[in-house]
Amino acid sequence: MSKINLYDSILNPFLTEKSTSLSEMNKVVFKVNRQSNKRSVKKSIEKIFKVDVVKVNIVNKQGRVKISRGKKIKVRGYKKAIVTLKKGQNIDLTTGI
Repeated sequence: MSKINLYDSILNPFLTEKSTSLSEMNKVVFKVNRQSNKRSVKKSIEKIFKVDVVKVNIVNKQGRVKISRGKKIKVRGYKKAIVTLKKGQNIDLTTGI
């Protein structure tokens, strides 16, 4: 397995209703690379956003088959990370990197 670059580990933030409700508990949700693990995600978030990460939870979303207009379409799976930040710190996702 090859090394993942710092900026290749984090793909994009999840901006859903559920993820915004998690922000009240100092949690931020990101879509991450499939080869990333908890340690690499923690290191990337700390270096990119200059915050302290307390905990990282990773969820694997499996691919599935979806029927659209009578045709079967394969939807790819993804991996997302729920990052818990130290109390009092936050990441402003509207400004970008």
